[in-house]
Amino acid sequence: QLADPFLYNTGDRSHYGCLGHEVQIDYLKAYVSRPSFSTDKAVIVAHDVFGWQFPDIRYIVDLIAGHGYITICPDFFKGTKPWTSTDHWADFPDWLKNHDPMKVDKEADVVLKYLKEQCGAKKIGIVGFSWGGMAVHHLMLKNPQLAAGVSHYGIVRDSEERYSLLNPTFFIFGEKDHTISLDQIFLLEDKLKQYCKVPYKIKVYPGQVHGFAQLKPEDMKPDDKPYIEEARRDMIDWIKMFV
Repeated sequence: QLADPFLYNTGDRSHYGCLGHEVQIDYLKAYVSRPSFSTDKAVIVAHDVFGWQFPDIRYIVDLIAGHGYITICPDFFKGTKPWTSTDHWADFPDWLKNHDPMKVDKEADVVLKYLKEQCGAKKIGIVGFSWGGMAVHHLMLKNPQLAAGVSHYGIVRDSEERYSLLNPTFFIFGEKDHTISLDQIFLLEDKLKQYCKVPYKIKVYPGQVHGFAQLKPEDMKPDDKPYIEEARRDMIDWIKMFV
């Protein structure tokens, strides 16, 4: 069963023929991709503002599955409309109020239960991008069932309790990210040194802008390609180390 064609035109996005399929879990829809062999390791992918059907995020799900993990991207927006490239930035704060990356605990629990009970997963990690990076940072502070996390350019800013991570977490940033200043990254590093009791890593990729790590190969600019590929390898290495 093939996924529906994507309804978004986010600029010059190439279409992507997915390897996985869509499932219904409780009240959530999700996209699942499995490796060619059976495994008890799984990874949850937390999408960005463009939602769970966006081609770039499905490409990442398939990529991680190719490394030997049952990989799943649930619709954290619960059927509501994702942000699209034709929406107006002036409306973004209101949209974000109804799509809070700190309010993902219930969805995470539904997906964890599914992975354990229906897929036989014993060890589960999570990776997220932008909005999803913030969701990952939040969940790594709250949910001990997640063995490891990778947060791409998402910092939890509006909370005091943001440094006592429960399990190993890797933070990926672009040097030229207009939404996250280097000062914020240095502060994160400084505070994690003080408060964090588990392995963590922060890495800044030269010249990269917000959203760089989830581009599909045909959408990459040649100058950025080595950094994007490095970020992917680093993400997979972190997951392999702990999941």
